[in-house]
Amino acid sequence: QVTLVESGGGLVQAGGSLRLSCAISGRTDYVAAMAWFRQSAGKEREFVSGISYNGGYTDVAESVKGRFFVSRDNAKNEAYLQMNSLKPEDTAVYYCATYRRGSYYAKRSYDYWGQGTQVTVSS
Repeated sequence: QVTLVESGGGLVQAGGSLRLSCAISGRTDYVAAMAWFRQSAGKEREFVSGISYNGGYTDVAESVKGRFFVSRDNAKNEAYLQMNSLKPEDTAVYYCATYRRGSYYAKRSYDYWGQGTQVTVSS
């Protein structure tokens, strides 16, 4: 069993920054690649950014490219999402998840999820 707990969300003005954290506990040896997803009201949960186990491979959605940066610290069992130049359309609940198999962009490929952290960007 793996437990993920996100933190760092909040209310920020457009153009501001936030850093989300994902604390990993339990069977941390099970955790390989990870990703951040987000879900805004009335929309499907969508891929935001992913990172391989050793951090050597990262990927970000086109909508956040150049603004969001993913990282992890395996010694601390934490993953991070640095979000810069935030826009109102970034408003959503952000989730971290552990990759299991399949497409990195599909939420069905991830088996453990956190409870999410709300990010609200005001204009």
